[in-house]
Amino acid sequence: MSDAAKSTIDQSEVDRFSAMAAEWWSPTGKFKPLHKFNPVRLTYIRDKAAENFGRDPKNPRPLEGLRVLDIGCGGGLLSEPVARMGATVVGADPSEKNIGIASTHAKASGVSVDYRAVTAEQLAEAGETFDIVLNMEVVEHVADVDFFMTTCAKMVRPGGLMYVATINRTMKAAALAIFAAENILRWLPRGTHQYQKLVRPEELEKPLAASGMTIIERTGVFFNPLANQWNLSKDTDVNYMLLAKRPE
Repeated sequence: MSDAAKSTIDQSEVDRFSAMAAEWWSPTGKFKPLHKFNPVRLTYIRDKAAENFGRDPKNPRPLEGLRVLDIGCGGGLLSEPVARMGATVVGADPSEKNIGIASTHAKASGVSVDYRAVTAEQLAEAGETFDIVLNMEVVEHVADVDFFMTTCAKMVRPGGLMYVATINRTMKAAALAIFAAENILRWLPRGTHQYQKLVRPEELEKPLAASGMTIIERTGVFFNPLANQWNLSKDTDVNYMLLAKRPE
């Protein structure tokens, strides 16, 4: 199949998240885990970007002048705070409902984000490029992981970064991130994740390397119930993040 005929979209996943769109900005709603997850994600994004682009992470706007794509942005939970750090942000999502919620919230908050109801392949075909591509909690919901990763990599400028966050395909992840999270703790609606769609790190690293990206690091993320917060970890068996760079 030619790239022109391929699609990264799994319509059933788009429909599932569209149906919950009104709850994106409720910290106690169906996206509560992402609200809890945001501090560790944002700190990691800020610190690694500052290191790569020679910025001061303590500066209130450390991403000033950088163009960032938040692909699969949902309601904008990452797009808005990244824009507040000074970045010029494009938030892209195939769901019109998600983009509507995100746009309304950004306007009410006085934050400038360029939200678009488009796919990764549409952006790539239009020749869009970015200093940073945020690919966070998306790959486990797309139809073609290799094509999606290759498409996103094409949009990373020389010297730029791609961040990827997802859930590993392990029995430990099936027990904790799916069974416990959806059935016992009720952190997520049942059916949010399917085990067969979870992605192992090497399955992301292969298409990234084939696209000319260099893998900088792989880090785990775990929830500490005593502190009620997410922290970075060496354990990548469940939640993990990858950081890749396109050479100068």
